[in-house]
Amino acid sequence: MVLGMSLSTLTTVHVVVSLIGLASGALVLRDMLRSKQAAGLTAVFLLTTAGTTVTGLLFPSTRLGVGHVTGALSLVVLVPTLMALYGYRLAGPWRGIYASGATAALYLNVFIGVRQAFAKSATVQLLAPPLDVTQLVTLAIFVGLGVLAVKRFRPCAAPLVRIRLPAAPV
Repeated sequence: MVLGMSLSTLTTVHVVVSLIGLASGALVLRDMLRSKQAAGLTAVFLLTTAGTTVTGLLFPSTRLGVGHVTGALSLVVLVPTLMALYGYRLAGPWRGIYASGATAALYLNVFIGVRQAFAKSATVQLLAPPLDVTQLVTLAIFVGLGVLAVKRFRPCAAPLVRIRLPAAPV
Protein backbone atom coordinates (compact mmCIF):
# COMPACT_ATOMS: atom_id res chain seq x y z
CA MET A 1 0.00 0.00 0.00
CA VAL A 2 1.19 3.49 -0.93
CA LEU A 3 -0.84 6.46 0.29
CA GLY A 4 -3.75 4.10 0.91
CA MET A 5 -3.61 2.71 -2.64
CA SER A 6 -2.68 -0.76 -3.73
CA LEU A 7 0.34 -1.02 -5.99
CA SER A 8 -2.04 -1.87 -8.83
CA THR A 9 -4.09 1.29 -8.24
CA LEU A 10 -0.94 3.42 -7.97
CA THR A 11 0.26 1.97 -11.27
CA THR A 12 -3.04 2.76 -12.96
CA VAL A 13 -3.10 6.33 -11.61
CA HIS A 14 0.53 6.84 -12.64
CA VAL A 15 -0.03 5.53 -16.17
CA VAL A 16 -3.19 7.61 -16.71
CA VAL A 17 -1.56 10.78 -15.38
CA SER A 18 1.53 10.07 -17.51
CA LEU A 19 -0.49 9.62 -20.69
CA ILE A 20 -2.42 12.84 -20.05
CA GLY A 21 0.90 14.61 -19.43
CA LEU A 22 2.41 13.26 -22.64
CA ALA A 23 -0.61 14.17 -24.77
CA SER A 24 -1.08 17.63 -23.27
CA GLY A 25 2.67 18.24 -23.44
CA ALA A 26 2.73 17.42 -27.13
CA LEU A 27 -0.08 19.93 -27.70
CA VAL A 28 1.65 22.59 -25.58
CA LEU A 29 4.88 22.11 -27.54
CA ARG A 30 2.96 22.33 -30.81
CA ASP A 31 1.40 25.58 -29.62
CA MET A 32 4.78 26.98 -28.55
CA LEU A 33 6.14 26.27 -32.03
CA ARG A 34 3.20 28.31 -33.37
CA SER A 35 3.83 31.07 -30.81
CA LYS A 36 0.55 30.36 -29.08
CA GLN A 37 -0.34 29.45 -25.55
CA ALA A 38 -3.45 27.81 -24.17
CA ALA A 39 -3.42 28.59 -20.46
CA GLY A 40 -5.68 25.70 -19.44
CA LEU A 41 -3.83 23.11 -21.50
CA THR A 42 -0.50 24.39 -20.22
CA ALA A 43 -1.73 24.07 -16.63
CA VAL A 44 -2.88 20.50 -17.32
CA PHE A 45 0.51 19.64 -18.81
CA LEU A 46 2.51 21.10 -15.93
CA LEU A 47 0.23 19.60 -13.27
CA THR A 48 0.21 16.13 -14.81
CA THR A 49 3.96 16.26 -15.40
CA ALA A 50 4.50 17.02 -11.72
CA GLY A 51 1.95 14.32 -10.86
CA THR A 52 3.72 11.79 -13.05
CA THR A 53 7.00 12.53 -11.34
CA VAL A 54 5.59 12.36 -7.82
CA THR A 55 3.63 9.14 -8.43
CA GLY A 56 6.65 7.60 -10.14
CA LEU A 57 8.81 8.33 -7.12
CA LEU A 58 6.26 6.62 -4.84
CA PHE A 59 6.87 3.17 -6.27
CA PRO A 60 8.71 0.99 -3.76
CA SER A 61 12.32 0.30 -4.70
CA THR A 62 15.41 -1.00 -2.99
CA ARG A 63 17.85 0.95 -5.15
CA LEU A 64 18.20 4.22 -6.98
CA GLY A 65 17.21 3.75 -10.61
CA VAL A 66 17.00 5.66 -13.85
CA GLY A 67 13.39 6.56 -13.08
CA HIS A 68 14.36 8.12 -9.76
CA VAL A 69 17.11 10.22 -11.34
CA THR A 70 14.85 11.24 -14.20
CA GLY A 71 12.07 12.14 -11.76
CA ALA A 72 14.43 14.28 -9.70
CA LEU A 73 15.64 16.03 -12.87
CA SER A 74 12.04 16.62 -13.88
CA LEU A 75 11.28 18.32 -10.57
CA VAL A 76 14.41 20.46 -10.90
CA VAL A 77 13.34 21.48 -14.43
CA LEU A 78 9.76 22.21 -13.37
CA VAL A 79 10.71 24.74 -10.67
CA PRO A 80 12.12 27.46 -12.98
CA THR A 81 9.56 26.56 -15.64
CA LEU A 82 6.70 27.25 -13.23
CA MET A 83 8.45 30.39 -11.93
CA ALA A 84 8.88 31.66 -15.49
CA LEU A 85 5.23 31.15 -16.38
CA TYR A 86 3.38 31.99 -13.20
CA GLY A 87 5.85 34.13 -11.27
CA TYR A 88 7.51 36.19 -13.98
CA ARG A 89 4.74 35.93 -16.61
CA LEU A 90 7.24 35.07 -19.39
CA ALA A 91 8.84 38.53 -19.18
CA GLY A 92 12.24 39.00 -20.78
CA PRO A 93 14.51 35.96 -20.47
CA TRP A 94 11.82 34.04 -18.60
CA ARG A 95 10.06 33.31 -21.90
CA GLY A 96 13.05 31.26 -23.08
CA ILE A 97 13.42 29.63 -19.67
CA TYR A 98 9.78 28.57 -19.84
CA ALA A 99 9.99 27.28 -23.43
CA SER A 100 13.17 25.28 -22.81
CA GLY A 101 11.94 24.02 -19.43
CA ALA A 102 8.57 22.87 -20.74
CA THR A 103 10.28 21.11 -23.65
CA ALA A 104 12.78 19.46 -21.29
CA ALA A 105 10.00 18.33 -18.94
CA LEU A 106 8.15 16.75 -21.85
CA TYR A 107 11.35 15.12 -23.08
CA LEU A 108 11.97 13.56 -19.67
CA ASN A 109 8.46 12.08 -19.73
CA VAL A 110 9.06 10.73 -23.24
CA PHE A 111 12.46 9.37 -22.16
CA ILE A 112 10.81 7.27 -19.45
CA GLY A 113 7.98 6.33 -21.81
CA VAL A 114 10.46 4.97 -24.35
CA ARG A 115 12.23 2.97 -21.62
CA GLN A 116 8.91 1.56 -20.46
CA ALA A 117 7.89 0.67 -24.01
CA PHE A 118 11.11 -1.28 -24.47
CA ALA A 119 10.80 -2.94 -21.06
CA LYS A 120 7.16 -3.98 -21.46
CA SER A 121 6.77 -4.75 -25.16
CA ALA A 122 8.52 -7.50 -27.08
CA THR A 123 7.12 -6.01 -30.28
CA VAL A 124 8.86 -2.69 -29.64
CA GLN A 125 12.09 -4.53 -28.93
CA LEU A 126 11.81 -6.39 -32.23
CA LEU A 127 10.70 -3.54 -34.48
CA ALA A 128 12.47 -0.48 -33.05
CA PRO A 129 16.16 0.31 -33.23
CA PRO A 130 18.08 -0.56 -30.05
CA LEU A 131 17.08 1.40 -26.94
CA ASP A 132 20.23 3.54 -26.89
CA VAL A 133 19.78 4.53 -30.54
CA THR A 134 16.09 5.27 -30.00
CA GLN A 135 16.91 7.43 -26.98
CA LEU A 136 19.61 9.36 -28.89
CA VAL A 137 17.24 10.02 -31.79
CA THR A 138 14.54 11.12 -29.34
CA LEU A 139 16.99 13.45 -27.60
CA ALA A 140 18.11 14.94 -30.93
CA ILE A 141 14.49 15.56 -31.93
CA PHE A 142 13.72 17.27 -28.61
CA VAL A 143 16.86 19.41 -28.71
CA GLY A 144 15.80 20.61 -32.16
CA LEU A 145 12.23 21.21 -31.04
CA GLY A 146 13.45 22.99 -27.92
CA VAL A 147 15.65 25.35 -29.94
CA LEU A 148 12.73 26.10 -32.25
CA ALA A 149 10.37 26.62 -29.30
CA VAL A 150 12.73 29.14 -27.69
CA LYS A 151 13.08 31.01 -31.00
CA ARG A 152 9.40 30.95 -32.01
CA PHE A 153 7.50 31.20 -28.72
CA ARG A 154 6.46 34.82 -28.40
CA PRO A 155 2.89 34.76 -27.14
CA CYS A 156 0.99 37.97 -27.53
CA ALA A 157 -0.09 39.58 -24.32
CA ALA A 158 -3.68 40.70 -24.15
CA PRO A 159 -3.85 44.29 -25.29
CA LEU A 160 -4.27 46.78 -22.51
CA VAL A 161 -7.67 48.40 -22.51
CA ARG A 162 -7.67 52.00 -21.54
CA ILE A 163 -10.84 53.21 -19.98
CA ARG A 164 -11.56 56.91 -20.04
CA LEU A 165 -13.36 58.06 -17.01
CA PRO A 166 -15.54 61.13 -17.29
CA ALA A 167 -13.92 64.27 -15.99
CA ALA A 168 -14.92 65.23 -12.51
CA PRO A 169 -17.24 68.21 -12.32
CA VAL A 170 -15.51 71.42 -11.39
